[in-house]
Amino acid sequence: MTEPVTSTTVDHDHSGARERLGAVRTEVAKAVVGQDSAVSGLLVALLCGGHVLMEGVPGVAKTLLVRTLAAALSVDARRVQFTPDLMPGDITGSMVIDSKQGELSFREGPLFTNLLLADEINRTPPKTQSALLEAMEEGQVSVDGVSRRLPRPFLVAATQNPVEYEGTYPLPEAQLDRFLVKVVLPIPDRDAELEILRRHAEGFDPRDISAAGVGAVAGAVDIEAGQAAVREVTISSDVAGYVVDIARATRESPSLSLGVSPRGATALLRAARAWAWLSGRDFVTPDDVKSLAHATLGHRLGLRPEAELDGVDVDQVLSSALGSVPVPR
Repeated sequence: MTEPVTSTTVDHDHSGARERLGAVRTEVAKAVVGQDSAVSGLLVALLCGGHVLMEGVPGVAKTLLVRTLAAALSVDARRVQFTPDLMPGDITGSMVIDSKQGELSFREGPLFTNLLLADEINRTPPKTQSALLEAMEEGQVSVDGVSRRLPRPFLVAATQNPVEYEGTYPLPEAQLDRFLVKVVLPIPDRDAELEILRRHAEGFDPRDISAAGVGAVAGAVDIEAGQAAVREVTISSDVAGYVVDIARATRESPSLSLGVSPRGATALLRAARAWAWLSGRDFVTPDDVKSLAHATLGHRLGLRPEAELDGVDVDQVLSSALGSVPVPR
């Protein structure tokens, strides 16, 4: 496991960290085809210390994407398949008896990693979802009344299948609100799918990403340097007002029962700052805000039943709200 980064080891060459984190996209593309926006979402979340909800049908490389990202970043990654019988201790760890000394000791669960792929999070009961929520929100787990810090960086990439709902426990709005961004992994277009088949025909093995030439081009130090740099990205009062007006427009929409909360507006601001920094700027533009709006806000909105019956979807309502807000010059 990658050792936690201390402040004395942080590389203060922010431009160098940006260049190395930018190179992660190229590395990931060696193994994953056609999911550039998902890679961007994961990088933005890492720079904000947030988490990602990934939605896509089986077979669009969700697991491969997280494993490849971890390899390109030289950080530890683990995968947990969430099932109806998964207990909180199965992910947090638990107290076990040491057979040699006969004493209780703590055995770490899979949460003690840098990148956790929580596969099909909506298939596990609320009690286990709650244990994951504490880890996401607090960066720690509590077992037997003792809180234990998780490694840093720490990112949860949780997946849910959009086509199977039997036997699932839908995530409550309060937990959805804890995900910084939601990225949808689409079926690749024809050219990308041809490229996937060509690679497999030439011997690509998704279980051996190192054979595809994927190597570490950045590390935890670069992520921490990037996080520090993102906090220095400036935002004008006009752009801040733009973010607030977008959030307020969703609350006034007749199609929505739940609009964007102040936490959602803050998330959009954080994500826009990270995107601005990745794009080579130290200030946020309205285009940064618009680019991240759907990924950051869409999963926080609740449609009214009558709007659902009329075939309205959240993306349409959010696009309408964005279009109603004047863009600052």
